[in-house]
Amino acid sequence: MPNIPVFDTKNFSSEVLKSSVPVVVDFTATWCGPCQKLAPIIEDLAAAFNGRAKVGKLDIDDNSDIATQFGILSVPSVLFFRNGQEVGRLIGLTPKETLRKKIEELIAR
Repeated sequence: MPNIPVFDTKNFSSEVLKSSVPVVVDFTATWCGPCQKLAPIIEDLAAAFNGRAKVGKLDIDDNSDIATQFGILSVPSVLFFRNGQEVGRLIGLTPKETLRKKIEELIAR
């Protein structure tokens, strides 16, 4: 299993909000079936965009303060950040190609 960034309360500011590259955060939960199906897609995209964008995950149960801050009401939710600002979000189990296109747009901005 590839090693992808895991974001949490301690590193969210430095790893996401202050990142020099675009960041994709998969807001997930261990009990969520669709999240488990999305996990390998997120891992593949993390490898595919390594160096051009940071693709990682955040467990909403362990980091409820961040989930609340960004208004996460359902998982999986994938948020896209550029220069510390949320610039998009996709909610629910999203096809890999849709996520790939969104990340490519994020990088191209």
